[in-house]
Amino acid sequence: MSRFVPDAVATTPPGPADHCVLVAGRRLLTPFPRRGDLDGVVDDHAWVPLGALDGVRVWAAGLPERIDTLGDWQGWPSVAAALDEPLAALAGRALQIVTWRRSHRYCGACATELADVPGEHARRCPGCDLYVPMQLSPAVLTAIRRGDEILLVRHTYGPTELWALVAGFVEAGESLEEAVHREVAEEVGLTVSGLRYFGSQPWAMSGPGVVLTGFLSSAAPDAEPVVDGKELAEARWWPLRDLPDALPPAYSISRWLIDATVAELT
Repeated sequence: MSRFVPDAVATTPPGPADHCVLVAGRRLLTPFPRRGDLDGVVDDHAWVPLGALDGVRVWAAGLPERIDTLGDWQGWPSVAAALDEPLAALAGRALQIVTWRRSHRYCGACATELADVPGEHARRCPGCDLYVPMQLSPAVLTAIRRGDEILLVRHTYGPTELWALVAGFVEAGESLEEAVHREVAEEVGLTVSGLRYFGSQPWAMSGPGVVLTGFLSSAAPDAEPVVDGKELAEARWWPLRDLPDALPPAYSISRWLIDATVAELT
């Protein structure tokens, strides 16, 4: 399996054999081209370093619009579903960084155009010296187990046909664990116990800088969910040996949590 090592190092311009990820809006060019295949398409100064894939440098660049003659342009969910984990993560990183750079061009304090900080995915204002890092937006989700059942929910927005997990963004001054308890109480009216950290995943679908943190948890034997109809349309307990077909995609931490909960039965 390939190994992707992220960084923000740009000591030299991209070489002809370097990997490149082009982003236009919310679409990515597939398959990922080499720099030598893109002469005249993107200037060298527009490339942003992403890291290295098996020792080969990887760069990203944003285009104002798609150039259909270059190849197939797909959304990140489609790209991630078709690629192994390192490449899916690389594609998500490219989309998040390019989107952040496009939406953070000017200083929020004095409106001066921001300048890149060498060696970082950050910018600084040459007018007032304001430092603007690529800030993260943490979110949490949890697989709630009740005996041999798991709580799955359907949202009123996004892919509403999927049975997913309770999730939400962390609020200011709140720990990850506190966010889990609050989101569970708000969305399904339950109290959970035995909270266990599972893992995390950058999530390009929800915007730049989003990081999902997953937890495993348990509910009381008589716990029954109550939804308010605002964020969730439905919530119900599903037998772990008889889950619905419409589950989150295999590349998502939501699916990893569900699979891990099923695996605990064995």
